[in-house]
Amino acid sequence: MDESLRRAAQEGNIVELYASIRRNGDVLRHIDEMEFVDTPLHIAAAQGCIDFAMEIMILKPSLAKKLNQEGFSPIHLAVENGHKELAVHLMQNDKSLVRVKGRKGETPLHYAITKEQNLDLLARFLEACPECIRDMTTTNRTALHIATESNRLEALQLLCRMLWKSDDCGDVVNQKDRNGDTALHMAARNNQSQEHQAFDISCENECPRL
Repeated sequence: MDESLRRAAQEGNIVELYASIRRNGDVLRHIDEMEFVDTPLHIAAAQGCIDFAMEIMILKPSLAKKLNQEGFSPIHLAVENGHKELAVHLMQNDKSLVRVKGRKGETPLHYAITKEQNLDLLARFLEACPECIRDMTTTNRTALHIATESNRLEALQLLCRMLWKSDDCGDVVNQKDRNGDTALHMAARNNQSQEHQAFDISCENECPRL
C-alpha cells in the first residue's frame, strides 16, 4: 500500500485519501484484488477513525469483508481495539459483517462476548443480526460456549434472552463442540452455578431440556 495512503488511514485524513486516489485511480481496486491484506479500512478501524472508515465504505464496501494477514476483518479490529461506535457504524452499513468469520472461525459477535464493556455492543449485534447467534467457530463452539468459558454471565443471559425469540433455540443450546460438550456441560464441569442457573431459567419452557 502507498505509504501516504497508509498514513492517511492511521490519521483519518480524508483529504489525503482522495489525493491518493487522484494519483492512482485504481489504488483501492488493487488493494481489493489482494487475497489477504491490511486495507485502509483495516487501519482506520484499528485506530477508531470513524469518518475515514465510512468514506472507504462508500468508495469500496467490499474491503469490509476482507481479512488481513492475521485473519481479521475491519470490524474484528474495531471490536478488539474497543472502538464500539465504529463497529456499530460498520454494522449499520452492512449487517452481514457481524457474521464474517475470521481467525479460528470467530466472528465479531464472538469477540464482543469476551469483554465486559462490550455488553451493549453485543446487544446491538444481536438486535441487528439475530441469526449470528447460530455461528460456530472452527471447533464448533457457539456464542454460548464462548460466554460460558469466559465466565460472562451477563452476556450468557443476553444470549439466552435472544434465543427465546428464535426458532433455533434447541439447536444452539444443544450444539456440541469438537470435544462433545454443550455450553451447559462446560458450566457444570467447571462448577459455574450461576451459568447453569442462567440456562435453566432462560430456556425453561422455551428450549428442549438437555
